[in-house]
Amino acid sequence: MDSGKPRIPSELKRLRLVLLAAPFLPALLLSQNPQPAPLALLQDGTRVYASNCSGCHGADTFGTDHAPRLTGNPNVRRRSVEQLRSLLESGIPAGGMPAFASLPSRQLDAVVAYIHSLNSPASQTIVPGDATAGSQFFWGDGNCGSCHMVHGRGSAKGPDLSDVGSRMTLDEMHTVLLHPDQHIAAGYDMVTVTLRSGQDLNGFARGRTNFGLQLQDFDGVFHLLHSQEIVRVVDDKHSMMTPLNATPDQTQNLTAYLSQLTGIEPGPLKAPDAPSASPVQDVAFSRILNPQPGDWSTYNGQLNGNRYSGLTQINASNVKELALKWIFPMPHFGLESTPIVADGIMYVSGNNQAYALDALTGSQIWKYSRPPTKGLVGDASLGTNRGVAIFGDKIFMVTDNAHLLALNRVTGSLVWEVVMPEEPEHYGSTVSPLIINDTVIAGVSGGDWGMRGFIVCYKAATGELLWRHWTLPAKPGDPGIDTWGKEPPLLAGGSTWLTGTYDKETDTLYWATGNPWPDRDDRNRPGDNLFTDCILALNPHTGEMKWYFQFTPHDTADRDATEPPVLVDTEYRGKPRKLLLHADRNGFFYVFDRTNGRLLLTKTFLHRVNWATGIGPDGRPLLAEQPASASNRERGCPDNAANWSSTAFSPTTRLYYLMTLEDCHEIPPSGSQPAAQDADPGERYMRAIRIDTGEVAWEIPQTGPVILKTWSGVLATAGGLVFYGDPNGAFVAVDERKGKTLWHFDTNVGMKASPMTFTVGGKQFVAVAAGSAFLCFGLPSP
Repeated sequence: MDSGKPRIPSELKRLRLVLLAAPFLPALLLSQNPQPAPLALLQDGTRVYASNCSGCHGADTFGTDHAPRLTGNPNVRRRSVEQLRSLLESGIPAGGMPAFASLPSRQLDAVVAYIHSLNSPASQTIVPGDATAGSQFFWGDGNCGSCHMVHGRGSAKGPDLSDVGSRMTLDEMHTVLLHPDQHIAAGYDMVTVTLRSGQDLNGFARGRTNFGLQLQDFDGVFHLLHSQEIVRVVDDKHSMMTPLNATPDQTQNLTAYLSQLTGIEPGPLKAPDAPSASPVQDVAFSRILNPQPGDWSTYNGQLNGNRYSGLTQINASNVKELALKWIFPMPHFGLESTPIVADGIMYVSGNNQAYALDALTGSQIWKYSRPPTKGLVGDASLGTNRGVAIFGDKIFMVTDNAHLLALNRVTGSLVWEVVMPEEPEHYGSTVSPLIINDTVIAGVSGGDWGMRGFIVCYKAATGELLWRHWTLPAKPGDPGIDTWGKEPPLLAGGSTWLTGTYDKETDTLYWATGNPWPDRDDRNRPGDNLFTDCILALNPHTGEMKWYFQFTPHDTADRDATEPPVLVDTEYRGKPRKLLLHADRNGFFYVFDRTNGRLLLTKTFLHRVNWATGIGPDGRPLLAEQPASASNRERGCPDNAANWSSTAFSPTTRLYYLMTLEDCHEIPPSGSQPAAQDADPGERYMRAIRIDTGEVAWEIPQTGPVILKTWSGVLATAGGLVFYGDPNGAFVAVDERKGKTLWHFDTNVGMKASPMTFTVGGKQFVAVAAGSAFLCFGLPSP
């Protein structure tokens, strides 16, 4: 090329094109979001560039031996217009680049705008063309939707294009469009795998190590292959995409359409998404309602909330051989998430992030993440997230700022997003969503800071709002309004941050609510303060309440009822019953007839309870009469008798297993100093309760200090085992009948999560989060 007389590129060459096939680069969003420069300024910039810059940087801006490329240069991309202008004015003398301060200001503005546009996302560049016609081509003659998805429509065989306009520059799109083999996305390299069985598989290598390969075939189905199964892997250096075959007008219109795709905006989809490209791996509600052996397809493994598994391969006779199989670290400490497993793929979550893993090895298949939200309060500000839900071809999760997301199960890309609160109060969300029929249900946190709690239900396919059930009344005539003061309790708590349970036979949703706010200052909230500290029995189709029970009326001790409502069908007092079991934070164990809310049994499960002497026949606490001289501590037992972590009931032993805390709280009077260290510190106990009497059958003290926010959950299995996390740093298995410790693994971190179990390839595993990692255990291979 003759650098002395460079060819002037036209704006159509520079402002060209698109990617038909895929946003194959990671998102590189600008730190600012400027408006695109006017077309006339960019045209002037091409001429100034040709006269002053092309000799070194190349007429095509792709660099020469004298100077680096400007297109696709990350050092250029991360600079703002102002920073680029300053650089051109001062030059880089040490690098041989002269200063251009002598250029007229108009020319300097023009060339800076042009250089900046070379690395600007397509959405920030003026793109001629008819976007409507481009959309018609994409979904019609172009047949792009047969491989790619946009805003929930299309196929998940290839990468999602919903935000291609903000992911890629026009030049990057152009490169992929014309030379797709030169720009293959990570996770979309094509391979042919020959198995020892003689079968050949073709598809994308979504994940690959020396010891395994996660292959997505061209129908969107995953094959989780391991080294012992594989004879050879042949890499195909070509892209599945072929160069675009279109007229110039079609190409330009398509460019205009794709450049406008900047991601999913909050709100329901305008139209239902198309059928999945891999229906064989879609998870129907029947699989959630009646889980397949070895699947763990909802938060507690079953919709009844009973974290009891029928798996027996790991049992009391061989659990001593249990060994760590893999670790998956996550950049968030203090994980509380329970994994979901279906079809050999595990889905885990943390703070605004979700991952799909090969459940046998822990190898990552895809990841979704967004930055933490600033300015939050409570658990949401700590990044607490308790897990995802799965249904159809989607994974559902909440964000720290109370958004509900639907991700495509194959790609991990966002399909829809809704903002759950109606108003920006102190809302967050930490809950694992719940699937019922074709809907997704979730709740919110923030009740300790002032908000109005609610449970909300959306159509799983589109994010369309179906109903919202408020936990607090708002106006005269609302149920429960007479249990408050003169002002309606519009910010009085009643959060809903624990996943509910569901009974198919009665078609009832059960959901627990949190404490009133302010927690301890009750001057402006006389009365029982409904519907805080309650179990709500709801119609899952409308959100209408069937019955409720309040555990702690007029709570002034932060005794949320957000402990698991576990549904059990068993003989009770001589006849078959549909029971609801609940060990409350107030220190009492409750057994209900869940069909009508009738209370059948109450008994304390602690040694130290002094706020009430018992529960009356009407279900109300019998408040203890304390002398006026009694200290706050003498009135304050218990402090967090139980909490949100999972519990389990064994139909074999008829025992209910849970982690408990024997401790009392003491609040110093206003203006006084906190009391000295308690001579009788609290202690956690793993306990088994006889549901027929409420008596404690056995208990295991958890030696060590009581560390705040280390509530670990329980898993019971038909193998005669109870697994739990020792809050002070171990994962433990005990005999279900006597509580004898049979095995433990030292994690040396505070345990905050609840365990689960699953099978892959006929082998049973147990998984739990510990600290900043997920751990998976299994028996040694034969």
